[in-house]
Amino acid sequence: MTITVFENVRLIDPASGRDGVGRLTVEEGRIAAIDSPETPEGACVIDGQGAVLCPGLVDMRVALGEPGFEYRESVKSGARAAVAGGITTIAVLPNTSPAIDNPALVHLLKVRGEETGMVSIHPYGALTRGCEGGDMAELGLLQDAGAVAFTDGTRAIADAKQMRNLLSYSRFLDALVVQHPEEPSLAKGACATASALAVRLGLPQVPAAAEAIMIARDLRLAEMTGARLHFAHVSTAEGLDLIRAAKARGIKVTCDTAPPYFAMTEEDIGDFRTYAKFSPPLRSESDRAAVCAALADGTIDAVASDHAPADADDKRLPFAQARAGGTGLVTLLGVTLGAGLPLMEALRLVTCAPASLLRISAGTLAVGQDADLCLFDPEAVWEVRAGELPGRAQNTPFDGQKLTGRVLRTFRRGVEVFTAEELA
Repeated sequence: MTITVFENVRLIDPASGRDGVGRLTVEEGRIAAIDSPETPEGACVIDGQGAVLCPGLVDMRVALGEPGFEYRESVKSGARAAVAGGITTIAVLPNTSPAIDNPALVHLLKVRGEETGMVSIHPYGALTRGCEGGDMAELGLLQDAGAVAFTDGTRAIADAKQMRNLLSYSRFLDALVVQHPEEPSLAKGACATASALAVRLGLPQVPAAAEAIMIARDLRLAEMTGARLHFAHVSTAEGLDLIRAAKARGIKVTCDTAPPYFAMTEEDIGDFRTYAKFSPPLRSESDRAAVCAALADGTIDAVASDHAPADADDKRLPFAQARAGGTGLVTLLGVTLGAGLPLMEALRLVTCAPASLLRISAGTLAVGQDADLCLFDPEAVWEVRAGELPGRAQNTPFDGQKLTGRVLRTFRRGVEVFTAEELA
């Protein structure tokens, strides 16, 4: 029997509210005891030297290149990047090639995740066939195969009647629908938020209101159908105000945001910096401040990396033609810790909160749970350097920035899958 005892650690478990120095015992890959004074004979003892031991992070929005775009990021390379960021559970978007619109592909991704030995993969199922916004995918079969929710990834469902049908059927399945909140006709061809900066740079623009327009429509549809609706990477004050009001009315709505929307603004585009091109695009300082406020007041339910890998050829293009998105797995913890939230709340947003939204067993230090663990130093400072990050994709928007909060070791089911020495 394999037994590991973590001692001299600060145990933080947002699911239970635990925060204090303690000991944690792992047996056969599961958490066996907390604060047990006994050290079983033959146990491996790990001295945390006062570092934080928390649940392995849960990232509810990750794009991988597999299948179809493995040159951007494979399951294996993405898993390596995830564990370097303390992440042991990832929910993977379905807009691959082919799209995850059949049960066999859901099963394949889950198996590929297990084969890495590093992460648990929970695939999203496509809402529509091919993630093209047309015919409904086989949602029931996808759910039976293990799809944790349904989305078309970075494509919004443009047709209101189709969205109503999708929500109605998902209500029957008690399934979560995840929408990319951006009105497609307003966003078509755009690459920057409409502003004086975008005019000066001569970039095709989308009004920030495109987000609120889509959110307002879909909130009404969710109210009509009683479905569970989730908005991804919400980035504007107006959109957040609508969600806040809808929650107060009892609509079954939740949302997440991603680090660029509370740590960056449109000014970070700089001189056509393609690593800062996202979908939705970076916003104004007032919108960034609104995202921070919504994190603090609970309007935003989770933080996701929104990991969107690209290779050099995807980004070495004029800004308007470059691929949108940035890597985010390795930097998720550090940027989230810098959002100005109490440590417990910051960790909740990347552990038990996303796990609860997706209804998966992860993100907690409860006895009996898989020993998916992240040991990190909340005071350690490290510099993000593109080209030196774990994983295949290096398109980080935080290149050159110093982040506070460094992952020291990551464990999945009690087995060490990352140590900071690997990056030394």
